[in-house]
Amino acid sequence: MQRIAIYDLDRTITRAPTWTPFLLHAARGSWRIAMAPVAAGAALLHALKLYDRDRLKPIMHRLMLGAALDEARSTALAEAFAAMTDDGNIRPGARERMAADRAVGYRIVIATAAHRFYAQAIASRLGVEDLIATEAMRDTTGRIVPSLSGANCYGPAKLAMIRDWLAAQGVKREEAHVRFYSDHASDAPTFAWADEPVVVSPGKRMTVLAVERGWPIERW
Repeated sequence: MQRIAIYDLDRTITRAPTWTPFLLHAARGSWRIAMAPVAAGAALLHALKLYDRDRLKPIMHRLMLGAALDEARSTALAEAFAAMTDDGNIRPGARERMAADRAVGYRIVIATAAHRFYAQAIASRLGVEDLIATEAMRDTTGRIVPSLSGANCYGPAKLAMIRDWLAAQGVKREEAHVRFYSDHASDAPTFAWADEPVVVSPGKRMTVLAVERGWPIERW
């Protein structure tokens, strides 16, 4: 039986989200920082349910990162942002729990709606090799462009991507014991699928759902 511990990233491992802070980090010092209010307006339209997250991400990406981001710049931005995140935005309880899971033989996986091109650097700083994340499309020269390549790793799509990852690893579901950690109600499908769901520092909606379903709650 393989032991696998899957962690959400934003507000589970981290105290605060990472996407908007990454965009602000990337735009700082350039004229694109002036696009921040426009990006905030786009986020507000999403909050009003005028369009979904799959549309919001490319809009914010284009505004704050531009039409194409080359590999050298994306790597430099990701490494610098990961250092900042590691220094001030990681929950101590997340570090402790990952260490405890490793100590009893769990394989640590991060499954996140964050883009791989920066989430990979954060995962590496946490010593996590296995990452399931939203993928950005690339142009013919390998530059990152605003469109998504596949689904945003969020809600039911996250569970589908976790299942695909397990299959790609050659792991049959019945041969794995899965712990899953998240703070957010959007991850209800994965909580229900996991053998051992753990709700981490939830908001009101997730707290209500956890109590209804009998899922344990921890404060990290």
